[in-house]
Amino acid sequence: MANPRLRSLLWWRKWAKKDWAIAAVGFTIIIFALSFLFDSRADDLDLTAADDLVDLTLLQNAKDRGAFCLDGSLPGYHFQRGFGSGSRNWLLHIEGGGWCNTIASCLDRKTTPLGSSRYMQRQVPFAGLLSKNPSQNPDFFNWNKVKIRYCDGASLAGHPESELKNVTKLYFRGQFIWDAFMDELLSIGLSNAKQALLSGCSAGGLATLIHCDNFRDLMPKDANVKCLADAGFFLDEVLLKVCRRTVFQEWIHPRQCLFPQEIIKNIRTPLFIVNPVYDFWQIHHILVPDGSDVHGHWQKCRMNLQYCNPGQIEILHGFRSSLLNALSDFQKKEEGGMFINSCFIHCQTWVADTWHSHTSPKINNKTIAEAVGDWYFNRRVVKEVDCPYPCNPTCYNMEFA
Repeated sequence: MANPRLRSLLWWRKWAKKDWAIAAVGFTIIIFALSFLFDSRADDLDLTAADDLVDLTLLQNAKDRGAFCLDGSLPGYHFQRGFGSGSRNWLLHIEGGGWCNTIASCLDRKTTPLGSSRYMQRQVPFAGLLSKNPSQNPDFFNWNKVKIRYCDGASLAGHPESELKNVTKLYFRGQFIWDAFMDELLSIGLSNAKQALLSGCSAGGLATLIHCDNFRDLMPKDANVKCLADAGFFLDEVLLKVCRRTVFQEWIHPRQCLFPQEIIKNIRTPLFIVNPVYDFWQIHHILVPDGSDVHGHWQKCRMNLQYCNPGQIEILHGFRSSLLNALSDFQKKEEGGMFINSCFIHCQTWVADTWHSHTSPKINNKTIAEAVGDWYFNRRVVKEVDCPYPCNPTCYNMEFA
């Protein structure tokens, strides 16, 4: 089965709040480049129908709380009211989009939708796990759904203590933004939720891990509350090296770096992890980063796995083994769920074709949507781990020019 080319744009406690905020800075470089990976065309993926466009709402309580985007504008979100049996159920999805890791990059970022609500689309499509179409989103289609726009540059974990006074006007207020979002959503119905799911993609997946238990604590005690992190699991050994060379090393200590593998050990709330073992971002920026392949031996392979030679495939399988080893303890958790496929892709939950369609990636004949639904509603134990590439013909695999 020929794999179609994907060109869609994939925007991408227990510590005290202050500890999380400071620690989060150490994760900066690992996430940074995500927002620049794809072009904005969506020729091959059916994101959603036109009638699923949802308006932007700005947080009116943000100013009083000091919760600002990088440029000082008000944060925003898109809200679609639930209906029928889903009217008291809530699904929140945190947008991804990398981090900014220098003053210059944060200044650049504040003139984009990832740093300012002034540049955000006034309407966005709701597809995949945000879709209201039962054929595309069978378990969550009629829930209240919120897309949280990401504009602090640090996975909703930034803190004013990180701001450089008298240098430039940048607001690192991610934690304040999270608190303001929760206040507003609780006031419009989230406080009465019977069921709730906090999700996020990439940098938004990291934000989901950071805020998962706090989200649970804000919900009614008898509510069924869980979290879903998509494509936000990065390997410890690489992140440690990054922490030691981060441009923020004067602000943090390496031991404060934020490792997903360590975070999930302390999360009390049931968690589901969706991650491809051949995550193209990790291959491009961790396994074979720019500048490391001086002779160009990996040039074709890192763009399209079909062009990898046997030696390179062996290395990729070793990378797969490292990820599975890092998840081995989590896999034993009774309440945890996993969908670890062998696709050359990044985020998969908010796109219709990779979440749930007749052409979606499957493991044991289950799509990601079916696996997540089975886990959330306790229909079965879900610990899906795919066989090594190229054994799964249902995969969507990226093909870069």
